[in-house]
Amino acid sequence: MACVNGIKPLKKKVKKENLDINTENKEEKKNMSATMVRQEMPEFEMEAYDAKTGHYKTVSSADYKDKWTVVCFYPADFTFVCPTEIAAMNAHYDEFEKLGVELLPVSVDSKFSHKRFVETEPILKGLKLTIGADTTKEVARAFGVLIEEEGVALRGRFLFNPDGVCVAQEVQADSVGRNVNEFLRQIQAWQHASKTGEVCPAGWRPGKKTLPVQEKVEEMTGKVGDFITLDEILS
Repeated sequence: MACVNGIKPLKKKVKKENLDINTENKEEKKNMSATMVRQEMPEFEMEAYDAKTGHYKTVSSADYKDKWTVVCFYPADFTFVCPTEIAAMNAHYDEFEKLGVELLPVSVDSKFSHKRFVETEPILKGLKLTIGADTTKEVARAFGVLIEEEGVALRGRFLFNPDGVCVAQEVQADSVGRNVNEFLRQIQAWQHASKTGEVCPAGWRPGKKTLPVQEKVEEMTGKVGDFITLDEILS
């Protein structure tokens, strides 16, 4: 799967025993959400490779308590799109740090694989990130991005606020990398909205107009265009 052309649809497996589940279990499955958004960060603990120090360590969900946190899954080490994404995040490391955001890229590879990957891939030279080693695949499974039949994770990126609640996620297949600049913009917007109570229109960046819904909800209902123009949104 990892970083290859051609996206194969996943087969939905129906186990015979699932046909006999009782009504209560059916209702529980029906109510389960397929998204992490507005859910708390799953608890986890795993080994990791700290590229900044060159040492192995253990990371857990407790390490990210009360912090803005990005957990970013990628399919595998020694692939093609994956190192470009990691390098792009690392290139903006100082910006993430300035925003007070913790970064944790994760794949199902071992900590030993991560170390070798960082040491041999030229584009990862000077990496400052810690990479989680989800060798049991339990973390990817808990976040809902594990492809069970292939044993790797989709490209899943999750943003958690200091309360440990996921406010944004992006999940996609393997052949196309994600945009770190757009993700930084989303983080800035979420931090502004969380701090001020204002809401941010499409494409919002620091310094641009927000929407004072909390003050003028009746005035704005059905009349957003009186408060912001399309040119302002697209500028």
